[in-house]
Amino acid sequence: MAPGLTLHDSPPFSSTTSKLASPPTTSLSPTPSPASSPNTTSSTTSVAATTKPAPRPSNAFEDLVGSLTAILGPTSGLTSEGVDVDALTRLMGEYESKEEDWGRYALGDASRGYTRNLVDVGNGKSNLLILVWSPNKGSLIHDHADAHCLMRILSGTLRETRYATPPSPAAAPPTILKETTYSAGQVTYMSDSLGVHKISNPDPERMAVSLHLYTPPNAAREGCHVWDERGGGRSHVRQNNYFSVMGVKGGRVEDLM
Repeated sequence: MAPGLTLHDSPPFSSTTSKLASPPTTSLSPTPSPASSPNTTSSTTSVAATTKPAPRPSNAFEDLVGSLTAILGPTSGLTSEGVDVDALTRLMGEYESKEEDWGRYALGDASRGYTRNLVDVGNGKSNLLILVWSPNKGSLIHDHADAHCLMRILSGTLRETRYATPPSPAAAPPTILKETTYSAGQVTYMSDSLGVHKISNPDPERMAVSLHLYTPPNAAREGCHVWDERGGGRSHVRQNNYFSVMGVKGGRVEDLM
């Protein structure tokens, strides 16, 4: 598969316009549509799905999901003594990305900066998401709520801009530490000990797709912080709902339990 997907409407990679009945709220995306932000404040984890998730197929991507859960199974997260971060990174890097394997989870919406699609909750100690990034769009500067994140590029190219964590209250724009561009197949690690960052899709025409492992799932439970790129002001946002759950738009997290 060539790096970078062109947005289209047919399976397995789907582009839709959200009809979730969520009120306008703060979003990690800097250019949200008020009625359809994928990263909105919500009093509920999700809305009821009209369709149950289909049984998980048997393929290399689902094997990866199971292997990640198995590694994290007896532990409390990436910082636990029982977890080998290098092994997790290697596992995610060795997966041979095939759109037909993960495409059912990769629901995109070009009107948003990106969509957050929940794939798995592991043993309750992690969240595994597929994010679909619209051309020339991206996230706000954000932290990871004292959690740890591994990101694998499944398709396309993504740019990470990393910043020193701004003081509170901030008196100036965040200071850039470095900027890195990742292509399909690469894996990167991020945590609050390394600063804060934003992710963007630099391609003007093609979507990008990435796989994210968060452990523990603090942002889903407690939210995270975002920063204004111009003035450094900080806000708190919640991250407890998703564009889709296990391939079902508006699906319920309970269906993964």
